[in-house]
Amino acid sequence: MALKASNLKVGDVHTARLVEDLKRTQIVQYAGSSGDYNPLHTDEIFTTQVAGYPSVFAHGMLTMGMTGKMLTDYVGDARLTKYGVRFTSQVWPGDTLDSTATVKALSERDGVKLVELDVKTVNQNGVEVLNGYAEARVDP
Repeated sequence: MALKASNLKVGDVHTARLVEDLKRTQIVQYAGSSGDYNPLHTDEIFTTQVAGYPSVFAHGMLTMGMTGKMLTDYVGDARLTKYGVRFTSQVWPGDTLDSTATVKALSERDGVKLVELDVKTVNQNGVEVLNGYAEARVDP
């Protein structure tokens, strides 16, 4: 069911769990589906011994994709008109991610009702791993 502008107000918050205990297998599956086999995401020896990280870590776009799914689950399919993010911290195997979309503004453009959202994803320790914005068409 599509989101309705008449049911929204500035400050409303939608929260969803994106993943619980992210597995290395999920990171490798994303590498395969995206074609991004950067060794920082797939090669433990390279990542720890050459690059100096404690472990492989998730692709930023994996986090963005999971957060984007939260948005489309909230606003409805094919309703996003804008979506942009900044990656603020790495996502590691074992992380649990929760995301929020907060209504920033409601407007109308060319007869179309719009909702502007602030978006944030945090890990199980409350560390922000992604922040951004979205805009979506909503029903009156």
